[in-house]
Amino acid sequence: MRRAALLAILCLTGCTSNNPRDRAIRKALDFIDRSASDPRNFADYGADYLFCFYTTAASTADPELRDAAARIGRKHAKRWAATKMVVTPNASADEVGDMVEGWYAASRLGQDDSRIKPVLRDAAARFAPVDFLLFDPAKEPPPSDRKASKYSIWLDALIATYMGEQYGIPLGGSYSDVLKWLPLMRPYPPTGQGTYINQFYDVTYAITHLVYTQNDYGVYAVPRVGFGPEFEYLHRNLALAVESLHDPETVGEFLDSLKAFGLGDDDPAIRKGTQYLLETQQPDGSWTPPDVADAYTRYHSAWTGMGGLQQSRWLDR
Repeated sequence: MRRAALLAILCLTGCTSNNPRDRAIRKALDFIDRSASDPRNFADYGADYLFCFYTTAASTADPELRDAAARIGRKHAKRWAATKMVVTPNASADEVGDMVEGWYAASRLGQDDSRIKPVLRDAAARFAPVDFLLFDPAKEPPPSDRKASKYSIWLDALIATYMGEQYGIPLGGSYSDVLKWLPLMRPYPPTGQGTYINQFYDVTYAITHLVYTQNDYGVYAVPRVGFGPEFEYLHRNLALAVESLHDPETVGEFLDSLKAFGLGDDDPAIRKGTQYLLETQQPDGSWTPPDVADAYTRYHSAWTGMGGLQQSRWLDR
């Protein structure tokens, strides 16, 4: 076992900001800041960057990390507001949804949305549920087709309707209508030898984003009552992401979600996943090899790694 990882495991709670886990989190946040500062990256993923900074500041128990994420987020939210004050007449449903996500985060980071919000509301009202979600959750369950599984479609619908309701601009339907199809997602396909890898990822990300949209992306704990199959799936399959897939990006989402269900650093699965993240972080702060050119993959791995390592405040509802 590497010395840094051992020290981190021995010092998972109650340590100063100089412990390995805190240093890894700061490196990840710095990487995301640098990535967002690239104009090309920000043009493509600005809304996602803002949401990352906003939710990190809102959820973390570390006051220094909270202040740093909020400060960085305000800097980039100002950039967003300077270029996102117009909705073009031919804007697609995806473009409107992206602006809703970005302005939701930017408004929480201090930007004035009083002019753009009514325009966005009118733009969103032009579209039918299927334009945003690929189905109408008030009338039918998420479908499967040749391009996407029902889990992938349901995942996107959870996120879109959550964002819309949080910001007060519906995006294709209500979150409760999407959530009501949870029983039809169960039972989850078994994993193991011969598992179709895309299916595993679709199911896993649907479950982790169910958790995120239930707890406002790390702000509140999630009771296991009512979500037993989801907890069991994540707890059982974390080892697969570590040992077979060697996928730190997904490990981060596993850890973040399992901690929301109440698991702590005394749980062997949490400790193993934490050790793995500390051992696999790249020198630049991400969890993606530097030869990977895709900006989304690189910053998103830093986001999920940071989320998997951080301790949340778990505020009372």
